[in-house]
Amino acid sequence: MTIYVVKPGDTIESIASEFGVDADRLVIENQIPNPDNLVVGQSIIVQIPEVVHQIQAGDTLFSIANTYGVEPVQILQNNPFLAAEEVLEVGETIVISYVVDEEPLGEIIINGYAYTFIDRIVLRQTLPFLTYLSIFTYGFTAEGELIPAENDDEIIAIAEEFGVAPLMVLAPMTPDGNFNSDIAHNLFVNPEAQNILIDNILTTLGEKGYNGVDIDFEFVLPEDAEAFFGFIQNMKNRLEPAGYLVTVALAPKTSAEQPGLLYEAHDYDRIGQIADLVLLMTYEWGYLFGPPMATGPISSIRQVLEYGVTAIAPDRILMGIPNYAYDWPLPFIRGQTQAEALSNLEAIERAASFNVTIEFDEQAQAPYYYYTAENRVPHVVWFDDARSMDAKFRLVNEFGLAGVGYWQIMNFFPQSWIVANTLYDIIKV
Repeated sequence: MTIYVVKPGDTIESIASEFGVDADRLVIENQIPNPDNLVVGQSIIVQIPEVVHQIQAGDTLFSIANTYGVEPVQILQNNPFLAAEEVLEVGETIVISYVVDEEPLGEIIINGYAYTFIDRIVLRQTLPFLTYLSIFTYGFTAEGELIPAENDDEIIAIAEEFGVAPLMVLAPMTPDGNFNSDIAHNLFVNPEAQNILIDNILTTLGEKGYNGVDIDFEFVLPEDAEAFFGFIQNMKNRLEPAGYLVTVALAPKTSAEQPGLLYEAHDYDRIGQIADLVLLMTYEWGYLFGPPMATGPISSIRQVLEYGVTAIAPDRILMGIPNYAYDWPLPFIRGQTQAEALSNLEAIERAASFNVTIEFDEQAQAPYYYYTAENRVPHVVWFDDARSMDAKFRLVNEFGLAGVGYWQIMNFFPQSWIVANTLYDIIKV
């Protein structure tokens, strides 16, 4: 895997010629949204095929895998576009393996969060790269009634087709999708409702085929910290004997006593001792209503991990990875300015449409660019690319983490998956 950064005068054909690869394959692998108008500063991943196969009549994914002595998931990882095809197209060339220029850094768990309305092609393209699929979200009432995610049966079934374990995400949220401290508090002070809720969860896990629960309680009141821990312990005590996982999403803290509603009830040390896995939500430094900056600057992620591994066993930690970009109008005015959320591919497409140059912040290890809209309002866009994803994924090996968790997988980000699949062997359970 080579990460090439576009220079003035480059075309997709000239880059392909330089590396001796097929230009169309470069476009397909990177899902380049602007192949006829590359942006200076844009990153493109170049992979050199080692073994290829031209699909013949009667071929199936399993027969091809058997011919080459590989797992079917390897073929899907190397050719994600196959997920969009109902049948294999005779004459189409697929990659069985690529030339390896760096041995894998080890095994990795990859968790991805998704809403049940995720585009099914995006889901199928992504699942070969996942260990767990966290389905967002189940809620609950003060009496312990479980409020299910809508239409989750299909997404569970698709996950199981790809050997991915589905997890139920449990969150105290209002009907309009906002975290609510009072919903959590009312559960914490009612032990009977807690036990009813866990009974309902156990029933649903068994009926639907979930492999466990991800507890995503954000903005827990500081005075509820002990009760929150007790709830997690209760969940663990009930689910573990039945063979289910308990994972917990935690705010990105840099010290045990970090102040703020988001942080104070998230006790890394105690929660980390009982949860099977914890997701450190290392993203949203750049956010909708905040000042323009990278969503997951590497320097900030590193600070969280440096503290996190002192309080939680590294092999229980998943590092959060953002899968989105933001576009802010300028100047930024706190309380007034709101960014626009984009996919990372949309960020590239926008850069191409305004004919700008992409810059790269070395400290944040993240790309960004400025442009002026048609209404003459200046903008800045921060996003992720192959370089920033490579920097993030190498932290997993550096800190000895279990893996990563994506918020969220609603858009397919091919460069991210190429980096993950090149650097690590992805665990399937």
